[in-house]
Amino acid sequence: TEEMSKAGREKRGAMSSIRTQGFDISSVLPKPKGIASRWEAEEEDDVGPAGGGVQKKQAPPQGKRKGWIPRTLEDFCDGGAFPEIHVAQFPLDMGKTDARTSKTVALQMDSEGNIKYDAILNSGRTHKTIVQSTARDLVARQVHEMDVDRPDQDELSIKAQETQAALEKILNGKITAAKTARPEINQKKETEYLRYIPKDGKGNTNSGARERIIQMHEAPVDPLDLPKFKHKKAPRGPPSPPVPVMHSPPRKVTSKDMADWKIPPCVSNWKNAKGYTIPLDKRLAADGRGHSQVVINDKFAQFSESLLIAQEVAREGISARIRERERQQRLDKDKKDEELRQLARDARLMRTGAAPLGAPGGAAPMPPPNFPPPDMDDAPRGGGGGGGDG
Repeated sequence: TEEMSKAGREKRGAMSSIRTQGFDISSVLPKPKGIASRWEAEEEDDVGPAGGGVQKKQAPPQGKRKGWIPRTLEDFCDGGAFPEIHVAQFPLDMGKTDARTSKTVALQMDSEGNIKYDAILNSGRTHKTIVQSTARDLVARQVHEMDVDRPDQDELSIKAQETQAALEKILNGKITAAKTARPEINQKKETEYLRYIPKDGKGNTNSGARERIIQMHEAPVDPLDLPKFKHKKAPRGPPSPPVPVMHSPPRKVTSKDMADWKIPPCVSNWKNAKGYTIPLDKRLAADGRGHSQVVINDKFAQFSESLLIAQEVAREGISARIRERERQQRLDKDKKDEELRQLARDARLMRTGAAPLGAPGGAAPMPPPNFPPPDMDDAPRGGGGGGGDG
């Protein structure tokens, strides 16, 4: 095996020496039956005549580059690309981009010479996006009185012309886009007349005419017909980010802050699936009764005061009605007593034979039919009333 390897090395050295001297051995040897590999030149070890150094790679000569593709910088031999090889070539790595895209933002400076750290936030955004990246953007602007004055007529006319021009530009753009999308509706092609002459030039038609006039016009298109192609609009980009909320600088957490932020565990007043025994103080703490301050509305006091005033007014009305009823009853009783006295007085005068005070001419009035006779005056009468005055 050592002898065979030595013989192979000697053979390769002889072949390399012959190749370097300009003798093409392929002209002597028969043509190979199989297709040669295009990586054969890269796999062979190009050993120099001394057998020590590696020879520099060279591209195949013109006309013999079929199946050969330049892969490394050595294949270009410090030259340009090969136009007959239709693959992407980057001689001297010119135009070759790294597969890994770098997200490093270039260093930028503002007008005052300070580094613009907010360039990272503005990267990948359009000029219409507003990013509040500094504390100066969050400060309210002070508007001068002259800035809010009513403009004069010249400024109004200028602004009106600018607004009209902007609107016309938008409308023209939309009209142009509509015409471009469906030109068959907006652009009408004129009618064309074509002369048709048969190839043989003989009038072998039924009419015997040797030529014909053809009228070409556009077929009518229904304007309400649906479009044949679906145009998809590109999704709108992200809007401007919200205004950031400025926080105070971080500081160490004290025990008081920890106690204030201590949240008691959740204890339900309805469910206790685990069957835990929860103390009353923990349940009340979870209920939140101790943390809430009882506040009574002022209208409760007004309502109570209104009820007391209404109660006093009702009591005064009831007392007044009771006093009035008692006075009326007293008056009715006095009137009835007076009538009874008058009847007793009249009966006494009639019994004595004297004319009553109300009789005219002093004549004694006739006693009523049911009045008792004089001799029975001393007899007791039921419900009788008046006694003599003595």
